[in-house]
Amino acid sequence: QVRLVESGGGLVQPGGSLRLSCAASRIISTGNAMGWYRQAPGKQRELVAAITWGGSANYADSAKGRFTMSRDNAKNTVYLQMNSLKPEDTAVYYCVIGITDRGMFYPGDYWGQGTQVTVSS
Repeated sequence: QVRLVESGGGLVQPGGSLRLSCAASRIISTGNAMGWYRQAPGKQRELVAAITWGGSANYADSAKGRFTMSRDNAKNTVYLQMNSLKPEDTAVYYCVIGITDRGMFYPGDYWGQGTQVTVSS
C-alpha cells in the first residue's frame, strides 16, 4: 500500500501562482502514471493533468498553457505548477496513481487527502 500526501495549496489572488506537491510514501512502481484531479463544491471531480513514468504530460483544456505537471521519480514526488490562476480554479486538488493507455489516464485506488486551492481577491 502507498500513501500520497499533497501540499502547497492555499489562498492566492487571481493571476497568481501556486506549486502543488504530491509525495508518495514509497517508490512508485515503474510504469505507473500519476494524475492531478480537482473537485469544486457541487461539481464532479475532474482530471486536470496526468504524467507518464517517462515524464510525458497531458492537460485538460482548462489547464493548457497555465499548468505544468512534472515528476521526480527519485523523490517519489509529482508537482503541479499553476500559473495565471483564476477564481474558477478554486477546488480541492488530489493526486492519484494510475495508468495511461492510448493517451487516456485511468486512476487507481490510491488517492491523496487533497489540498485546498482558493483563488480570490
